[in-house]
Amino acid sequence: MPPRDNGHDEPVIRDNRKIDPETGQVRDTPVADEAAQPPAAEALANGELEAQLAERTADLQRLQAEYVNYRRRVERDRAAVREQAVAGALVELLPVLDDIGRARDHGELTGGFAKVAESLEAAVTKLGLSAFGQKGEPFDPTVHEALMHSYSSDVTEPTAIEVLQPGYRMGDRVLRPARVAVAEPGDATSASNDDDEN
Repeated sequence: MPPRDNGHDEPVIRDNRKIDPETGQVRDTPVADEAAQPPAAEALANGELEAQLAERTADLQRLQAEYVNYRRRVERDRAAVREQAVAGALVELLPVLDDIGRARDHGELTGGFAKVAESLEAAVTKLGLSAFGQKGEPFDPTVHEALMHSYSSDVTEPTAIEVLQPGYRMGDRVLRPARVAVAEPGDATSASNDDDEN
C-alpha cells in the first residue's frame, strides 16, 4: 500500500500523560487546556457551583431545623406521657389518702400505721400531688364540686362552708375536685318562700 500523501510523512502523536515517563515527574498542565475554556464559561461554572452550594446549604439548614423540632416534640411528648402515667397512679391512691385522712380525724392514726401514712404522703407530695379545698373559701366550679346547697346571711358570695372530701391536683392539673357544701348569700326563710311560690 502506498503511503498517504497528507503533507506529513509520519503520524502526529500527542503525549497527554500527566507523568513524564522518562523523569517520573508530574507534568504541568498544558497552557492550551487553560485557553480552551473561555473566561465566560468558567464564570458560568463558578456561578452554577455557588448556586448548588447555596441550595445544599439551605437543604442542610432546613433538615437541621426539622431535626431540632423533632427532638423538642419527642421531649414534650415524653414529658406528657410521664405526667399522665404519674397522674394515673396518683388517682388510684386518692382513696387510700382519704382513708388516712379519716383515720387522722378520728385519732386512729397511731404507731406504725402513722409512720407508713407519713411516708406515703411524703412520696405523693414529692410526685407533685397537693390537696386543696378549705372551709370558707369562695366556691369555684372549676375546682369544687357542690354536693349540698344552702342559703346563709353569713356569706357575701357563694362559699364552701364545709369540705366533705378534699380535692387533689398535680401541678395545675386537677385530679379530683374538692367536694363541698355551698352556701349562697340570702335568708333561708325567704329562699324557702320563693320555692313555695314556684
